[in-house]
Amino acid sequence: MKLRISGYDKESVVDGPGIRFVIFTQGCPHHCDGCHNPETWDFTGGREVEEDEVLEMIRSSRLIKGVTFSGGEPFAQPGPLASLGRRIKEMGLDIVTYTGYTFEEILKKSRRDQDIRDLLEVSDLLVDGRYIREERDLSLAFRGSRNQRVIKVAESLNAGKVIEAEF
Repeated sequence: MKLRISGYDKESVVDGPGIRFVIFTQGCPHHCDGCHNPETWDFTGGREVEEDEVLEMIRSSRLIKGVTFSGGEPFAQPGPLASLGRRIKEMGLDIVTYTGYTFEEILKKSRRDQDIRDLLEVSDLLVDGRYIREERDLSLAFRGSRNQRVIKVAESLNAGKVIEAEF
């Protein structure tokens, strides 16, 4: 399966807990003012890569705790990322997914789109909400503005309400 990416980072410590391999997806409908990745907005930009190519890059990163799907907007490519995510989980790695949508918006979309539900369910943590420049707070772990939440996905789905992670 193919996905469109802007790029990747083999070892990041700012995109989720531990050392992480980060995939920056290409294409974003949100266009947040102050976005630190505006080059990812264009849905025709970046490059297409095969799932196996990405997995090989991840396998070569020996020190990582997990993989982060960032953007662009990962939920704009839910099918390919859910497929990739399942294979990443088989490698014993965790997954953090960043999104400009809220958890509640994703749940609503997932009722009509199984790929969205699959990407949500393969994610261990979800950092949700658009970046809001006026809410910027660099003291927060793994997010840029106070409105964003770091959500424990499985616990939230089981509880029927948002359960935030503490860092």
